[in-house]
Amino acid sequence: MRELSVEARVDNLEQVLAFVDEEIDRLDCSVKIRTQIDVAVEELFVNIAHYAYNPETGPATVRIEVEKDPPAISITFIDKGVPYDPLAKADPDITLSADDREIGGLGIFMVKKSMDSIDYEYKDGQNTLHIRKLI
Repeated sequence: MRELSVEARVDNLEQVLAFVDEEIDRLDCSVKIRTQIDVAVEELFVNIAHYAYNPETGPATVRIEVEKDPPAISITFIDKGVPYDPLAKADPDITLSADDREIGGLGIFMVKKSMDSIDYEYKDGQNTLHIRKLI
């Protein structure tokens, strides 16, 4: 397991993506899977940066674990911001036009659809969101 802790600020996104991509580069994974993981990491980290501590800032930790059988990558996001379960909100109705659809929720919906698993827990004053992608 590897771990990176940074301030939950959008300007730290590049550092978070570089950390994740360094691990992905060690794996034999397709461009499609890499892109799905990068999009998910960007969405989740930016959400933490925008909402976890608003209007202040605070720490965010990203943990990566590589599994061998079956080959998978697990990424966990941890923050001590306000409790928020992004999975509790209903998925957007994508059959509606963008004009008729409620604002928000599309990014988490994309993460849910592109990852093999996603789960959330609030415990001991921490939000923990875990995603997993088979490679």
